[in-house]
Amino acid sequence: MGRSARRPSAHPGAVIDPDAPVAVVGMREPCPCGSGKRYKACHGRAARFESATLVTRPFAGLPGECDWVALREIVPAATALVRTTAEHGAREVTVSTVLPLAWPGLHRADGTIFIGLQTQTTSGDAGRDVAHAVLSAIASEPGTPVTDGAAPAGTPRLQDILEPLPFEVTVHDGFDFWMAEGAQLNTEARESIERANSAVVPTRRLTSVEAAYWCEIGARRHLRWVLPHPEDALLDGLARLHSAGALAITDGARYIGAFRADGLVAPVWDLPPHVEADELETPALTFAARLEEAMAGVSPLTAVERGARAGVVSRQLTLR
Repeated sequence: MGRSARRPSAHPGAVIDPDAPVAVVGMREPCPCGSGKRYKACHGRAARFESATLVTRPFAGLPGECDWVALREIVPAATALVRTTAEHGAREVTVSTVLPLAWPGLHRADGTIFIGLQTQTTSGDAGRDVAHAVLSAIASEPGTPVTDGAAPAGTPRLQDILEPLPFEVTVHDGFDFWMAEGAQLNTEARESIERANSAVVPTRRLTSVEAAYWCEIGARRHLRWVLPHPEDALLDGLARLHSAGALAITDGARYIGAFRADGLVAPVWDLPPHVEADELETPALTFAARLEEAMAGVSPLTAVERGARAGVVSRQLTLR
């Protein structure tokens, strides 16, 4: 068939509804809607646009949004339990930071469902990708991992399939939670988990505030705190505290910058080497109140505060 030849159009009597749902087929196959065009030139266009749309706050609206971001970005080994709605099976699902081989999901042989947040594949909407992993794991046979993480067009978002229950995080010292209790491992599997465990950065979650994590990296200790505030207001507040010499989280601590991930900002402090996680509970509460007060300021930033804000912004890093 020459370049100028055209595929036959739909049957002359057919009525094409451009908004009607169609099955997903190969991009070069005829579109199931009956238009006579290839799928990529018809309904596939909308599918590609939907899959490429970037959602900057993929976990917005979920209970514990800041902890979702923390588990996806900064916490090495942690889990939390969620439950799907009745429409999606009312299944309990264990959300984990990472799974073996960075699988997006796993239906374990004992019937439990796991999903991993630290994966490489993305459609541009992490919330939709995680929902895809949840639904795929539920639909798969026990003992089967989910290896395809990018959600196809039409996949519901995570906010649409989960019950709005508290998101309670448990931090682990290693990845033994990958295996069912009492599971017998061969030598190779045990050595693999031991290697993963040896790379885990000691981490503790503060209990007095949300999504604040103490960690120990080599000889240094840090506090990394994912905050829910709009970025501009947060930066103004941090600038006011910085210019007032009140940006340290505790005595001897030093603000070293922040990272931006999944639409939220997480300040990071370098801590004195002797400070343990439980010693930060009261200082974190005090700092949270100080920050709220600084963000509540309605007057424009002074020249000194604007300079401090520029310094704060220069120490931000965007992840992903």
